Amino acid sequence: MNDRYDPGYGDDQYELVGYDEYGRPVYRQVPAQQTQQQTYDPYAQQQQQGYGYDPYATTGQQPPASYDYGTGRQQPAYGSYDPYASGQHQGGTAPHDPYGQAAAGAGTARQPRVAEQTAHIPQQAGPADGEDVRDRDRPEYHTEQFAFVEEPDDNSEDVIDWLKFTENRTERREEARRRARSRIVALVVVLALAAVGGVGYLWYAGKLPGLSSGDSATGTATAAGAQKRDVIVVHLHDTKGGGTGTALLVDNTTTKRGTTVLLPNSLALTSDDGTTTTLAKSVEDDGSDGTRDALDTVLGTDIQGTWRLDTPYLQNLVDLVGNIDVDTDTDVPDPGAKKKGAAPLVNKGQNQTLSGKMAVAYATYRAPGEAQNAQLERFGQVLQGVLRKLSSDPQAATVTIQTLNQILDPSLTDKDLGTFLAGLSDLAKGGDYRTDLLPVQADGTLSAQASAGVVKNVLGGTARSPDKDAAVSVSVQNASGVKDNTEKARVVLLNGGFTFLEGGTPGAAQATSKVTYADAAGKADAAEVAKTLGLPEGSVTKGRISAGADVAVVLGQDYKPSSD
Repeated sequence: MNDRYDPGYGDDQYELVGYDEYGRPVYRQVPAQQTQQQTYDPYAQQQQQGYGYDPYATTGQQPPASYDYGTGRQQPAYGSYDPYASGQHQGGTAPHDPYGQAAAGAGTARQPRVAEQTAHIPQQAGPADGEDVRDRDRPEYHTEQFAFVEEPDDNSEDVIDWLKFTENRTERREEARRRARSRIVALVVVLALAAVGGVGYLWYAGKLPGLSSGDSATGTATAAGAQKRDVIVVHLHDTKGGGTGTALLVDNTTTKRGTTVLLPNSLALTSDDGTTTTLAKSVEDDGSDGTRDALDTVLGTDIQGTWRLDTPYLQNLVDLVGNIDVDTDTDVPDPGAKKKGAAPLVNKGQNQTLSGKMAVAYATYRAPGEAQNAQLERFGQVLQGVLRKLSSDPQAATVTIQTLNQILDPSLTDKDLGTFLAGLSDLAKGGDYRTDLLPVQADGTLSAQASAGVVKNVLGGTARSPDKDAAVSVSVQNASGVKDNTEKARVVLLNGGFTFLEGGTPGAAQATSKVTYADAAGKADAAEVAKTLGLPEGSVTKGRISAGADVAVVLGQDYKPSSD
């Protein structure tokens, strides 16, 4: 919209001539001659507005006198004043001729009127001739003339930078989350594969709980039989107190596990002449070769050598390896003590350090009335303690064996024994070593549990106990009042070729012993049992005996065991 004209703007002079049909003021430029004196002529304004109305032109009347706002005096009629005259006044006052009639007849003596100058708003182009007023005042616009210009904002760059920073920060967080999830998934997969591989290895090595040696039941016999094992037998001879203890040292090179299998002295074996004997008697009578062959027959193993370890050599071996640590299960008195109540040589407790002398005392100790298996288990503890302290280097272990100055069995040299013990030492230090007791029934034979648990899985063999029908089964009750008499009678009977059956202990002691048989066919066997136990012939009687036994024996106070 056009601004209204300020009459005081610029050097040119303008005067208001009227208003257009829209109510806007219309100005015209005042000629130079009129700039010195302006009069108010409302009729001239109407003429310049283009209406062409002159109420006095048709009637010939004189227009009324007008008031001159410039001088403050009333002017005469239009005919007496000529604003366009050359400056000469008639009668002292110039006639007023706003319509130019006087100028038309005066010729060139008077300045002509400005030719139909159309009033317009300053600083705005005038309308073309013949153009309608509405069209003249309405500008023509075209679409291409408009341009939408975005005003620059000082904070726009900061906003864009902040948005970019926020977007990048969000993307980085999302990327970090994705990477974290990927790492977690990869870790879970690796752990799962490691667990599967570990379980597979433990299954292959026979280390899974319930499937390892002594714990395995079924499904592993084929795998156990195909494993490679190195086995030697160790006989501990107590040179002072008498008696022996036997164990098998097993190195399973397939599963990388070592085991000490303790063999009770009551284990029934078949001697060279075909008769039934016990392990203890076989060691004393048949020697190393005969006992090794008998064990191979009963256990289905292949023993490569025999190591006879007398108690003095055991003491020297413990001292050479620098003492051993054992969890002792009882106090062991000092055999060299002269006074009663002296401090024990070995104290009961965990992680007890034993010297050579203490180790021998603990390995051979058997409390009064205690089963032989308790002493055998202590011997097994000492053996495993020695293996943990022995060098894992074959050459160093061989030097240790040579330092003992033993006379070994021809089947086992110093180098072979040293190399074998070094391998077991490495397993014992790594925790892949254990000690198992071979379960033996009261009659000295092997049970199905022993066959499946130890014989098959640990030794990889098959149990072949002597035929029960080949030996007379003897049930023994101890009524003598001495607990050790049961064990001593058992040893004597087993050594005599009889099968021992535990009969328990009656409520009251009896003065005399008694040997009972069921029928006439068993009379001779009963007499032989009485003779073996050192009982008189009068103790043999016919009577009722428990099922499963051929002869029943009740030991009285008159029983005097002759040997162990």
